[in-house]
Amino acid sequence: MTSAETNDWATEAHARAYLERSTRMPKRDVGYEELLELLALRPPPARVLDLGTGDGRLLAMIGAPGVALDFSPTMLAAARERFAGRSDVEVVEHNLNAPLPDLGGFDLVVSSFAIHHCPDERKRALYAEVFAILEPGGVFANLEHVASPSARLHRAFMDAMGQTEDDPANQLLDLDVQLGWLRDLGFTDVDCLWKWRELALLTAVKPG
Repeated sequence: MTSAETNDWATEAHARAYLERSTRMPKRDVGYEELLELLALRPPPARVLDLGTGDGRLLAMIGAPGVALDFSPTMLAAARERFAGRSDVEVVEHNLNAPLPDLGGFDLVVSSFAIHHCPDERKRALYAEVFAILEPGGVFANLEHVASPSARLHRAFMDAMGQTEDDPANQLLDLDVQLGWLRDLGFTDVDCLWKWRELALLTAVKPG
């Protein structure tokens, strides 16, 4: 989740409605499985940053120590409840539209359907901040909502999701543009490892 100023994600009703319907989101679990399969090929991460953690589901699935960022009071409460008793997980209130706070270094940065709420210029700046805080050899994995190539394909995506209206907070961007940004910033092994309509897994590695 991102900006409290420009969308409804800060409200309890909107956040709870998302948490309820997200369990029925088509292909969502497939995206998580693809991300976890990628991580299984690497040494276990020592420290993970989860951008827009929501209720902390992805970070919990990874199972490593880390930091969970979100701005929604409802999401933060759910994440704190999930990680109660986990002294190795810190839940931090932060709006992704602002520069990341000083949190130290990470060997894995993940995000799950959050960064698309940021304006495009902020997306790119955030990717640069991720590059800066990753340790050499660290991985960035962004399970994201991207733009369709045409209005017809976007309508087909909405139909497949069972939705009739766009979330006004969405600021969707072309997948190839974002992959190009990651390459320009110095990431290597930049790829889209999985895609279903407007859902995509963008991955990149900081040279080690």
